[in-house]
Amino acid sequence: MPCIEAKLTVTMDLGQREVLQKKLTDAAVEALGKPKKFVMVTIEEHCPLWMAGEKLTKGAYVAVRMLGDASRDACTDLTKRICAILNEAFGIEGKAVYVSFHPVETWGWDGHLF
Repeated sequence: MPCIEAKLTVTMDLGQREVLQKKLTDAAVEALGKPKKFVMVTIEEHCPLWMAGEKLTKGAYVAVRMLGDASRDACTDLTKRICAILNEAFGIEGKAVYVSFHPVETWGWDGHLF
């Protein structure tokens, strides 16, 4: 916890996926103050996305699920980091990125609940 689920319109190679997951993990650790050992990242590439009724050639939707709440400042910081990562790596502009935050009350791991 957290789990970052990234859906991107672009296609990437294994190296790009590895770099992206590392950068997203580091961003979550830094912005949310979560231990790295509990950060999970999923990446779905070549995902069709539409915004304002138009199909995006470069766009992303990123959902951040986490145990409990994070402050508005922490969520803003993580949003900025995610947008910067996606722009730098794939040329995806921030105006084509949505980031949503989903606090979770109960989270299971390794056969028990946190």
